[in-house]
Amino acid sequence: MPMMSSRARWLALYVLCLGDLMIVLDGTIVNVALPTIRDDLGFSRESLAWVVNAYMLTFGGFLLLGGRLGDLFGHRRLFLAGTTLFTLASLGCGVANSQETLIGARIVQGLGGAIVSAVALSLLMTLFTEAADRAKAMGVFGFVLSGGGVAGVLFGGVLTDALNWHWIFLVNIPVGIAVIALTLILLPGNPGYATGRIDFAGAVTVTASLMLAVFAIVNGNDAGWTSLRTLGLLGVSAVLMALFLVIESRISAPLMPLGIFRNRAVSTANVIGVLMAAGMFAYFFISAQYLQGVVGYSAMEVGLAYLPSTVLWGASSLLLSNRLVMRYGINPPLIAGLGLMAVGLLLFARTPVEGDFLMDILPGTLAVGLGAGIAFNPILLAAMSGVEQTEAGLASGVVNTAFMMGGAVGLAILASLAASRTDSLFNSGDGAIAALNGGYHAAFLLGAVFVLAAIAVTAGLLRAEMPAHGHEGEAVGVPATAEAD
Repeated sequence: MPMMSSRARWLALYVLCLGDLMIVLDGTIVNVALPTIRDDLGFSRESLAWVVNAYMLTFGGFLLLGGRLGDLFGHRRLFLAGTTLFTLASLGCGVANSQETLIGARIVQGLGGAIVSAVALSLLMTLFTEAADRAKAMGVFGFVLSGGGVAGVLFGGVLTDALNWHWIFLVNIPVGIAVIALTLILLPGNPGYATGRIDFAGAVTVTASLMLAVFAIVNGNDAGWTSLRTLGLLGVSAVLMALFLVIESRISAPLMPLGIFRNRAVSTANVIGVLMAAGMFAYFFISAQYLQGVVGYSAMEVGLAYLPSTVLWGASSLLLSNRLVMRYGINPPLIAGLGLMAVGLLLFARTPVEGDFLMDILPGTLAVGLGAGIAFNPILLAAMSGVEQTEAGLASGVVNTAFMMGGAVGLAILASLAASRTDSLFNSGDGAIAALNGGYHAAFLLGAVFVLAAIAVTAGLLRAEMPAHGHEGEAVGVPATAEAD
């Protein structure tokens, strides 16, 4: 990438963040609006899930391929293509007047979102090579990735109540146009770094495997976790994944060179990302369900309830996380952030039916907001540490896939546990609301267990250290031991 001034690099970062913010927002903004969408377009309770699932399927399935295409053909070119596709699909969602149109547009949104997410982090890593600047840039980017999910709940509630559900999609259009124009102006073109042909066999097998896995997971509650359909889909997914690994180990230009996982920091960070995302979904979705279904908040009230957490999330990510990483390295801030997230989930696991906002809800949201704002920067640094520029898109696609799959699996497990616990309490004589609240408590507890497991993996296995003082030209996040085991 051509030399750029410091000001130009930071302006380019803000463009990348704006583009990625659209993608992250769309993962959660739709959830608060689902009841209104169901009533307007006539969805059944079962078919309504496809408004979310259609996006998750293509988003999760095409992350790895999107990252590798960026390595081959240029990250800027793919970023533009993905943003354009996502913006056009948002227009399709916004004007949809039938179930089929909305679900079809959501499928295309997922494809565009996968491409943008897979290459945006790669572009950041090539823009910032000096240690201190990269840590600051990752703090900004980490805030967008993490805080954007909470902001999606906020904006979803406000837009749905103030206007209508169509605007949760239409708001992407001016943002997408601005991102495309600013990318053409501020981001210099770059050629692809990787060589070789596209690994179509690997792309087909891994994409099909991930899509089948996500399909099985998000429909597990309805079909039954031990049903022939669920187990069969997961079995086929496992076979395809095994076939993918065989293909990657035998061809000269694989989609995912397996050697990347010999980097201990990269492989361990992705495991931590899976566990962290599983716990995060307990906060994003189960807490919103608690506020609406138990406490009785409106869509806008749910969104506003997350506002203090969102502000703290952003402040800790932008102003605190990078300073902690530069002073203490990657592990201590990551453990501290995850610990605060676990505390927040445990606080939610004790919320009463008639929860008071200041006493019962706000403390948990603030703990999660502060913890996640601190934790996302170091985990992204670890996941990209020691990765060659030629494989930056691959590493970015892998860590995005880890977060998405962790979230999908975690949400499915948490929702299943909540439903099972609710049924058990209701059959034992508890009232409907009390039983529902008890089910959510079980989900929050399990979410805390996921995050505590991430802390254990970080403390026991992660060996990616930041230097206490960055040196010019020194790559951030390179493992201190430089080990590859």
